[in-house]
Amino acid sequence: MSPAKPSAKTIGVFVLAMINVVAIASLRGLPAMAEYGLASAFFFILAAIIFFIPTALVSAELATGWPKRGGVFVWVKEALGERWGFLAIWLQWIQNVVWYPTVLSFTAATLAYIFNPALASNPIYMLAVIVTVYWGATFIDLKGMKLSGKISTIGGLAGTIIPAALIILLGALWLFSGNPLEMTISWASFVPDLSNMQNIALAAGVLLSMAGIEMSAVHAQEVKNPQRDYPKAIFISTVVILAVFILGTLAISAVVPQGKISLVAGIMEAFTAFFAAYGISWLVPVLAFLITVGAATQVTTWIAGPSRGLLETAKEGDLPPFFQKVNKNGMPVNLLLVQGAIVTALSLVFLLMPNVSSSYWILTVLTAQIYLLMYVLLFASAIKLRYSQPNVKRAFRVPGGNAGMWCIAGMGLLASLFGILLGYFPPAQLQTGNILFFEAFLIGGLALLAGAPLLIHHFRKPSWLPGKAKGKKRR
Repeated sequence: MSPAKPSAKTIGVFVLAMINVVAIASLRGLPAMAEYGLASAFFFILAAIIFFIPTALVSAELATGWPKRGGVFVWVKEALGERWGFLAIWLQWIQNVVWYPTVLSFTAATLAYIFNPALASNPIYMLAVIVTVYWGATFIDLKGMKLSGKISTIGGLAGTIIPAALIILLGALWLFSGNPLEMTISWASFVPDLSNMQNIALAAGVLLSMAGIEMSAVHAQEVKNPQRDYPKAIFISTVVILAVFILGTLAISAVVPQGKISLVAGIMEAFTAFFAAYGISWLVPVLAFLITVGAATQVTTWIAGPSRGLLETAKEGDLPPFFQKVNKNGMPVNLLLVQGAIVTALSLVFLLMPNVSSSYWILTVLTAQIYLLMYVLLFASAIKLRYSQPNVKRAFRVPGGNAGMWCIAGMGLLASLFGILLGYFPPAQLQTGNILFFEAFLIGGLALLAGAPLLIHHFRKPSWLPGKAKGKKRR
């Protein structure tokens, strides 16, 4: 008897690892960590151990046990009920909405280096570019996913892969050429001062930079032997992602003095310093153009994806009919318009904070807190399902039995809670202005954006179910 042929869906360990790398690796959050110099490596490694790896392992078990479409909505609903499943998918959607102004501020700051780098610190310019690019991307998405998918492919190459490889190469060349460094390299500088929460507040962004692996966990069941091969893929992707994050961050720290790094323009500040030193400053606007095009085009896919996920819950009757409307291209038109209105309102924070970097940071923190709250639900659900549905077949299981799940998921849950708490401490490295506004914005924002779905679920009506599903029994 000949051996069975592998499924057509089977993918290799390395391919799965690269899927994870593409989903997670990004340079936009590196300037914030560059403020720590060599100590940034400590935070990245710690975050990988206590958050990224637990998230990957737990998500793989959930994705292979409950593989049907819906992701975190299905997983949390199975464990904790429909109300909390709706909250989880809502949090996954709304954190993207809050995050858009931050990624677009990075786009705006990079664009400024084509014309006038000073504009990168001008809040009015930042607001104008954010709103213009966002609504432009929204109207492209309304034309359908086929067009936005083609555009985002170009963006991935231009906006991430090329600049990531280039800044790491320049950093290595700078170091081995014996050029002076703007950071200290020693064991003492590797271990940060953990005695003051404000000193480590910027590290809250590390957890956000490593979030999102649950999106690609659905591929865990596509490897030949998930129990053996998926951990290998996670190990490879962790090493590659850490290399990109750490080496990219240290390249910025090498040439831009700590305390003078812009959180939105730090990447371009580093490229400007490198190119000036090597007499090729004419490349600055060229690279700025590539990164701008890359970041702006990728936004088109990010805008549509989470909204389509929320649309699936709307079809279950969890949102009013207004949000169920789709256009002729199958796009959730009203959801996208409401999403755009929220993004526009949040972008006004650039006019209210002391500077562009502090505006970027407060939105980054709120994004992280919302996303981490979703992870609290995810980790709690994974533990609950080990007991409530122990017989569901999982192609991959977190090793160590129930004790292993408690250990891995528990560590991820505690890391998520700590990340939420850490966000409430203004970083010592930034001017965050009025402390009352800073705290009120974060507390009020989290309460409003996380509380809204619970109110919607409480007041939902049978009439919200689409016509063809009205006979369906609700939990």
